[in-house]
Amino acid sequence: MAKNQTARVRPDLLNADQAAYIAAQALGNYAPANAAYAKTAMTACFTALQAAQEVEVKAQNALDAARDNAVTAEWDFHNMMLGVKTQVAAQYGPDSNELQSLGIKKKSEHKAPRRRKEVAG
Repeated sequence: MAKNQTARVRPDLLNADQAAYIAAQALGNYAPANAAYAKTAMTACFTALQAAQEVEVKAQNALDAARDNAVTAEWDFHNMMLGVKTQVAAQYGPDSNELQSLGIKKKSEHKAPRRRKEVAG
């Protein structure tokens, strides 16, 4: 038994286990002393693994689709607000309180550009 059974099994180990499962199914006279390891229990465990992996893939696909939808909605909203800011600036002017209420600096609040002094070098 592994020490940390909350971590994922490495893919190479899982592939080796699946190959061993197929080989064990081919054993004609397999009769374990412990019934917990019988072919029927093995098959049930393998079927449960496949079902769990299928559910995981479907959930990951749903998550990916939901994320894509959220990203599209975010960009649509961002582009909408950029357009709204442009329209407010056009309607009320670049130095208006309405434009400032949208989080944009008034034109009069911007510092005038200053010349840089050249350093002799």
